[in-house]
Amino acid sequence: MTPSATILVVDDEPAIRRLFHAGLARAGYTVIEAENAREALNALQIDKPQLVLLDLGLPDRDGLELIPIMQGHTAIIVVSARDATEQKVAALDLGADDYVSKPFDSEEVLARIRRALRHRFPADAAEKPFRHGDVEIDLAARTVRKNGNEVHLTPKEYAFLSELARSPGRVITHAQLLKSVWGPGHEADVEYLRVAARGIRRKLEDNPAQPALLRNEPGIGYRLACVD
Repeated sequence: MTPSATILVVDDEPAIRRLFHAGLARAGYTVIEAENAREALNALQIDKPQLVLLDLGLPDRDGLELIPIMQGHTAIIVVSARDATEQKVAALDLGADDYVSKPFDSEEVLARIRRALRHRFPADAAEKPFRHGDVEIDLAARTVRKNGNEVHLTPKEYAFLSELARSPGRVITHAQLLKSVWGPGHEADVEYLRVAARGIRRKLEDNPAQPALLRNEPGIGYRLACVD
């Protein structure tokens, strides 16, 4: 996705919108602004942005309510002063691609935007292997290699890893992983994830005690590290 993408900034604070507008415009993006949920939903239909920077504390509606409405149409990065773990989990479970707490670093937000756009709108529709150092995960071939040698994972370990590899860099919550890999009714069985993560790290990490590939977001979920 090139920097010509259209980005919708949804925030009721004019100063935040101006800050985003200036930085995004310098980076080559087309910027649209909305100060409330009503304007945001109108812009979603009319302007069809590729990504939304969404504040949760909107004057007319909670931003969390907008995520399931928007998530099938655009990438969503929540940018909010709500930094409690349960708020982050709720936003990610509802379909947000990422979550940034205020106050934020503008360069970090730009990096997260680039990553979200690449993953939501890949330049090549063909599914390419994910690579991190000497590890390669080929979802099309259903193989995992380290140093060129195929690594045997249990079915659950592979299913866990493949869920993360489909969206490298994105945090997938415990509940999402458990539902996808173990099925409905297991959303609270977090120990299943810990066991699978230990097995994956033992087989793929150079130092399982200090994982570089499979990262844990305490209280939230897991993600695969990637280079932006």
